[in-house]
Amino acid sequence: MDSLVDRITAGSPEYDFTAADGVVHTAWIVTDSRQIEEITKEFSAIDALYIADGHHRAAAAATVAKMRRKNDNAPDIQEYEKVLAVIFPHNQLKVMDYNRAVKDLNGLTPQQFQEKISSCFNITGNFAERSPQKFHDFGMYLAGKWYKLTIKEGAYDDKDPVARLDAAILQEHLLAPILGINDPRTDDRIKFVGGIRGMSELEKLVDHEGFAVAFSLYPTSIEQVMQVADAGAIMPPKSTWFEPKLRSGIFVHKLS
Repeated sequence: MDSLVDRITAGSPEYDFTAADGVVHTAWIVTDSRQIEEITKEFSAIDALYIADGHHRAAAAATVAKMRRKNDNAPDIQEYEKVLAVIFPHNQLKVMDYNRAVKDLNGLTPQQFQEKISSCFNITGNFAERSPQKFHDFGMYLAGKWYKLTIKEGAYDDKDPVARLDAAILQEHLLAPILGINDPRTDDRIKFVGGIRGMSELEKLVDHEGFAVAFSLYPTSIEQVMQVADAGAIMPPKSTWFEPKLRSGIFVHKLS
């Protein structure tokens, strides 16, 4: 596949532009029937594809397709049963950290808050790196200072592919029981910050925008995402920030 892509991209692209965020988008359109056949053959040999981004969109598309199929007796696969997707090799996809900031300490003082989290986490002050360097470490920005939190051994189920994710550890052992954020999808006290925005964004939220505490997470690995999918489980909300992301509207799938 790599050699085929190299041959295709040696030609002139159909689109080549830089978006407002600085990301360069370059696209080639394949019209040669032999190349299309070769691409199809290569992908047919792949055992499984993993959805890295767009799980809810894919599920919604599947639901709509089933509804429409009930009223359609056409023998062939219809356009509404197909989903527009881009396929990346796992080694060309980068998962960045997805960080959190919380507006208040749920009625606790900073000292009381630290005392409570110390039951499950070891706390180290003067965390100059700000961003964790390995799994199960977390950065915490509180009252103008950075701390490193390390989940204590035995506090989580290391055999469970979801429970051992850092996003799940932070949610189940700190955000929910201590800060009272039981559903991060709907609680307006929490803000999610893509790692591409850096640690300075977390500091700005706490120092200037009314947030009480911020947490930096180590990026989820591609392998962890695959392990969760293979187990038939569901990733915690906002646990991955994938790059690169295609610009919306470059490609459009016409359903009819």
